[in-house]
Amino acid sequence: MVSLLPPTLWATHHLDWGQRTYVMGVVNVTPDSFSNDGLARDTLAEDVLVARAVALAQRFVQEGATFIDIGGESTRPGAVPISAQQELARVLPVIAALRANLPANVILSIDTYKAEVAAQALMAGVSMVNDIWALRYDPEMAEVVRARQVPVVLMANMRPLPGHTPGAPRYEIVSDIVRQLASCIDHALAVGIAWERIIIDPGLGFGITAEENLTILRRLGELRVLARPILLGASRKSTIGKVLGGVPASQRLEGGAATVALGIAQGADIVRVHDVREMVRVARMSDAIVRETFRLTPLQ
Repeated sequence: MVSLLPPTLWATHHLDWGQRTYVMGVVNVTPDSFSNDGLARDTLAEDVLVARAVALAQRFVQEGATFIDIGGESTRPGAVPISAQQELARVLPVIAALRANLPANVILSIDTYKAEVAAQALMAGVSMVNDIWALRYDPEMAEVVRARQVPVVLMANMRPLPGHTPGAPRYEIVSDIVRQLASCIDHALAVGIAWERIIIDPGLGFGITAEENLTILRRLGELRVLARPILLGASRKSTIGKVLGGVPASQRLEGGAATVALGIAQGADIVRVHDVREMVRVARMSDAIVRETFRLTPLQ
């Protein structure tokens, strides 16, 4: 068994990679999420927002989520970036409330690419960083992760870095993603982030066409060459909508279930989802087939 978290947290956080699939529930504290699940609204009082976030996270945990991923800035295509202070104003009250109201064994993750946000979120109670730019956007992010000895999700991102021109031409999407993630892992190791605290994400939808997303899902197992746990975030993505004839995000449950099941068959270790109860069931059934982990235990 490999534990991703520092020694002080080993008592409550144990992750058996390869033995089961873990489910990460998404709590978006945003007004403009692509999936239309953002809790923040201009007219919503902070205490109401926090209460809704706590209720949603508690439901996710009851339904079987191990991770809760908290995001304060939309990263959908075309979204307007916000400042670190705006992001912190959204997420910090929610993080404090979640840490106070959820069991200690629930792993809170902050979905951010800004070092200042990550640092303050870690002080407020999260214990993992989920960075869509894999430590490449903010030069101080790697040091925040290293100093706090927390796990980090390094996501492949085929968009050009903000303010940068597009990089080298793409040749073959899966090879390009493996190459980018390998480079990001090397960088993380070079700055002192421990190997066992690195998780990888192929970055579905980030500068990738629908056809390329399907290719990645079909060949997800090729990321195993990197020998790190794989997080898959396909839930409600636009590729599902396109395949299903243009259905909106709220009607992509079945398509998302297919990505979870087939992703697990290809080696996904964590699935990041909006529909926790249903995807916990899909994951458990998939694990029973793929990992031979049939258990006679009640489901929510």
